[in-house]
Amino acid sequence: MIQWGTKLRDDIGVSLQVGKILATTVASEISALSGESKQRIIEFSPIPLQRRMDELVAFQGWMDYAHTVKNNPYVTRAQVITEIYFCFVYLSESWFKVLRQEMGAQSTTKKCCKYLTDNPIRAFRNAIAHSNWQYKSDFSGLEFWARKGQDENEPMSRFDVSQRDLTFWQTLARCIAYSSFLSLEQN
Repeated sequence: MIQWGTKLRDDIGVSLQVGKILATTVASEISALSGESKQRIIEFSPIPLQRRMDELVAFQGWMDYAHTVKNNPYVTRAQVITEIYFCFVYLSESWFKVLRQEMGAQSTTKKCCKYLTDNPIRAFRNAIAHSNWQYKSDFSGLEFWARKGQDENEPMSRFDVSQRDLTFWQTLARCIAYSSFLSLEQN
């Protein structure tokens, strides 16, 4: 996450020093939780922690494979769809929300989970779940439509996410997932 140090600082409020050791920091914060908090995180979902980890490893394997296939728009699009679903729907619903609830107010993990579950990422997650997204015409990112709040009568707003920001979001999601899964698995 070192390459994202300034975004971690500017977008989330994570110091540059902590940004250099983000995964270690998250793992340490989770290890320091009470046994009851850890149990609530693990039991939040009916899917066992090891199965979640299996999916994360399989997702990483797919991403690694997809990166080896050059100039194939079908593979690239499948990669994007898998990436946005896994990082922003699957992990958000099954993991980031419960971590956010259990972590201390000033913890780095809570700050990251809040970032990953609030707008504009929350709006992006909703757009993905409701098929309200498309590639920008120049393929420099995605555009999507979502409501800014919870009111179903609110009109949808148009959002843009650059490829750079999307890469940051999914890298952060994977970092938080890996470090938290591994920390809990070891306890």
